[in-house]
Amino acid sequence: MVVRAFGAARLEDWPEPRPGSGEVAIDVAAIEINYPDLLVIEGRYQFKPALPFVPGKSAVGRVSARGAQVTGLAPGDRVAVQLEHGAYTQRLCAPAANCFPIPDALCFETAAALGLPYQTAWFALRERAGFAPGESVLVLGAAGGVGLATVQLAKAFGASAVIAVTRGPEKAARARAAGADRVVETTRPDLRDALREEVGAATGGHGADIAVDPIGGAATEAALRALAWRGRLVVVGFAGGEIPTIRANYLLVKNIAATGLQWSDYRDRTPELTARAQAEIFDLAVEGRLKPPIDAVLPLGEAMAGLERIREDRANGRILLRPTGD
Repeated sequence: MVVRAFGAARLEDWPEPRPGSGEVAIDVAAIEINYPDLLVIEGRYQFKPALPFVPGKSAVGRVSARGAQVTGLAPGDRVAVQLEHGAYTQRLCAPAANCFPIPDALCFETAAALGLPYQTAWFALRERAGFAPGESVLVLGAAGGVGLATVQLAKAFGASAVIAVTRGPEKAARARAAGADRVVETTRPDLRDALREEVGAATGGHGADIAVDPIGGAATEAALRALAWRGRLVVVGFAGGEIPTIRANYLLVKNIAATGLQWSDYRDRTPELTARAQAEIFDLAVEGRLKPPIDAVLPLGEAMAGLERIREDRANGRILLRPTGD
């Protein structure tokens, strides 16, 4: 799938990639569709690739060749790969440092569904919020990709309570199925006060130690008010379309912290930590403690249709692409 002008990607032939020094070539088995892919294709992401380019940030497959200076990976190895772009293809080249071994117990599709959203959730909880077992976690947009991953990881890490914020009974059921202990719907009147009351009820009046926010908008202020003393808010995106303004007095009164996560910086600056994160995610899945929901597996040529389902909020789990074209 190639973007020649910002707005859409189309299926076409692309030059055969050859691995350079420090790179491996990968025969792609499955591709993860993510909301940021849509922003990249439309030219609305914070990083704009030079045209033309192949979009896509996450895929899995087998190493088919390796360049000079590559150790630890060999042809035939099954790997997951994280990229800035370039995943919507049958064959790709990537830095070996951004490729992570897939356990034998996981099929390609499950491994693909454990990609970018789970990495984002891991870094939000572990790295930015400094999660400790027994803490309570509030998850905004809990039925989306990052939200569901955060709910599952928080439970797997040993959270005392996970409170999910979402919209509508179907999404509430999805959050509960992922392990949420309590669900608060954004359609409630006066969410600003209602969320704090619900979080207080779920935590014995303590409040949320951590809030993970991929949504933005009015829910961000409500989440700040629901934090406990020394609570931490981690902003990971603005899928709701509105960038919120954070009032500094909230931070001062309860000694709370608001921080952000640009996960790709960790991918590029600390590949060893990213590899450790992915290894833990895979291990938890092998143990049965993470179960990524897969809504559909589409042919590569239907990538834009899959992205439209995400834009229109019609995806009931992860949407993957099959690169064989069948």
